[in-house]
Amino acid sequence: MDSSLHPTTSNPMVQLFHASLVWPLQLEPLLSAGVKARHWEAFERSEEARDWHRIDDEFTADASQFEERHYREFVSFLPYVQRFLYGEGRSGQQLVDNTLGNSPMHVFRRKNITGLRLTLRPGQVPIELHVVHIDLYFFDDLDLIQLNVEISASGLPLDTVRDILFRCGRAYPSGWDESGDGLHNVHLAEWLGADGQVVAQSDAQHREKYLGYVCQHRSPCISEHWASLLRPLTLAHSPEPGDLRYRLIEYHRMPVMAFLALEQPQVLSSEDWIRIGLASLLHPDEPVPSNDPSIVEFEQRYCQDRFWSRSATGPHTRFICTGNALTVVGDASSPFFTDGERGVLAQFRHQYFLIFLIAHMHRAALLVFSDVLVGAVNALNIRDDASVRQFKRRIRANFETFLRFNHRYWFHELSERPHVQATFRLCSQHLRNDALYDEVRDEIREMSQYLDSDSQRRQSNTVVRLTVITILGLIATVTTGYFGMNIIAFGDGTPMQRLLHGLIASTVCVSLVLYAISRSKRLSDFLEALSDERLSFTGKFRAFWRALG
Repeated sequence: MDSSLHPTTSNPMVQLFHASLVWPLQLEPLLSAGVKARHWEAFERSEEARDWHRIDDEFTADASQFEERHYREFVSFLPYVQRFLYGEGRSGQQLVDNTLGNSPMHVFRRKNITGLRLTLRPGQVPIELHVVHIDLYFFDDLDLIQLNVEISASGLPLDTVRDILFRCGRAYPSGWDESGDGLHNVHLAEWLGADGQVVAQSDAQHREKYLGYVCQHRSPCISEHWASLLRPLTLAHSPEPGDLRYRLIEYHRMPVMAFLALEQPQVLSSEDWIRIGLASLLHPDEPVPSNDPSIVEFEQRYCQDRFWSRSATGPHTRFICTGNALTVVGDASSPFFTDGERGVLAQFRHQYFLIFLIAHMHRAALLVFSDVLVGAVNALNIRDDASVRQFKRRIRANFETFLRFNHRYWFHELSERPHVQATFRLCSQHLRNDALYDEVRDEIREMSQYLDSDSQRRQSNTVVRLTVITILGLIATVTTGYFGMNIIAFGDGTPMQRLLHGLIASTVCVSLVLYAISRSKRLSDFLEALSDERLSFTGKFRAFWRALG
């Protein structure tokens, strides 16, 4: 790509705009006494979760309601991915356990919020967006959730859309300006109910709240409008009551997907494409850093141009994937591009959403595994036996969970359709999922090798003690055998005398064995010195004396 960027003054209208925020969060272990349920089960039983309703999936058992877009979505994926996403619970086969055919992914939907009103900057007119749906994804065996918020609008200027993508998906302000407004985030965000009333709003202007929280907990505090959306889930260090707690995994900027339908997208300039593709990273008011490698190599790094051409005849659909953002831009005059049942919009909201969700689930799960390992090592005190045992239990449990993740969730190939697979591969590549997987696998392997070596060390110490006891027992056995065990006729006495003699003999033998065990390490050193032909008699006697001391 030509590094010389020509600024454009055009600001075309985005006829149709869709965006999906996918926010991975780490779940804390359930701490309530006697709680054995999984997170999603505890969430479903919670009375505070009445605004959330579990959905099986968007498929339906009624064939008359099973639409073609459902079928197209299903057949886009390979069979093992289908089983992960949808399960096998639709067959008429009677299963012994009715959970065997279910998907390991559990989805809850919130329907009491229908709109999002954004005031992007102070003094600007608010923009009202339609909330298509708000979903919460749980996964079996993973202490992980993913929040998905899909919004839509029509007839917005391109500059406004870029500003929304840059400011909207932020969990907390990165700082404040001189007037006290949060940097880079929206000035005011308000969730709207079905009656148009405000359900919750952002509080980025409350600077003291964020400063005090970080100072006290060494952890960031999220904005109130995001916190209210996730309840009854509560932030890990929050004073709010609740067993279901979460913590942030990565930076506060949420991964985002965007769908933009423009009139004549082929006339956009190079800078326009860069600002669209990197909308969540580039400040709308700042110039494009033309010497940055990601700018110079923008098309080679991030663009999928299988369905793109600048010619008048098209095609005019371009996919831009940076890892944390997946943007689809196309011609608004093309019915196929804007068709929500069979066109690109349907694919964006279903097939491409799922591959984006899976790619970020992979990364988030690997980061959670790494965090658990770090927590286990930090809590380890090798001088405390209880701490060592707890460390071993945590490492073994993490290793077992990683094995299940590896066989249940870890995919390299999702689809036989070239563009779907190429987009997933590009997203995973920019997220560095394969490199992160190798790092976590090596960390777990090192921990496992440590546990194995520690077990072998303990077994070796036990063998040494048993060897010492066996040698001493051999001496006692040969001695008593030589005398026939009849030096004193214990068997000729009265029953009380025989009982007394037995107790005395047992006490002496047990005392000698316990003493030998307590001195087994020193006795082992003495036996090793005794077998050393180069050691003098005096040196061997000293070793014997040290063993007795």
